[in-house]
Formats: sequence, C-alpha cells, structure tokens
Amino acid sequence: MEFKKQKTIYLQIAESLCDRALAGEWDADGRIPSVRDVAASLGVNPNTVMRSFESLQQSDIIYTKRGMGYFLSSDAKEKIIELYRKEFLEEELPAIMQRMRYLGLDASIFNQQENTKEQ
Repeated sequence: MEFKKQKTIYLQIAESLCDRALAGEWDADGRIPSVRDVAASLGVNPNTVMRSFESLQQSDIIYTKRGMGYFLSSDAKEKIIELYRKEFLEEELPAIMQRMRYLGLDASIFNQQENTKEQ
C-alpha cells in the first residue's frame, strides 16, 4: 500500500480495510485479519494498525470478541457507505465545487457529458 501525505497513515489503513469490506472480502460477523497480520502485510508498526482498528470500532464497523479477534459488524457495509457519503459531502464535494467555480464551470457540464455519451 502506498500512503499519501494528505491523510494520516492510520486513517488510510482504516479506509483500506473499509474498502476491502465493501468489496466483499469478509462476511458480516466474520473474522477479519489480526492487527499483527495487517501490520506485517503493510510493513507498518502494529500500534499504527491498532489505531486504525480502534477508529473502526468507534464507528461500529468492527467489534472484538475477547480472545478471538476482530469481526466485521453485521451492518458494516451500510455504516461504511454512510461514513463515505458524509466524508464526500463535507470534504470532497465542497473542494470540487470551488474548483468548478474557479474554472467557470457549472452543473450543466454534466448534462453535456451525458448527451455526448448517448450519441
């Protein structure tokens, strides 16, 4: 995994785990890889991965069973989608809209592209 400078590593790892969950790599209420396994596969410190897991636990995306490991919540996919939508609407979309204003573009550009695709 190649890390970006704009976001902390533990959040990037959490996002990567969410992407894997959305892709169907793990079943609802199914066991996910351990902190050590994730750390070893990414070449990062287990403490960094632990922060990722804690973040996902706080969002109720994963949970722990004492002595058994971490598991994907039954409604994890819905929670991840909700989290991604919120992040998109609060962080990414405003930046996109601002860039569009700077470039003199408005929403009609999307209609033009759709018309071009249909032809």
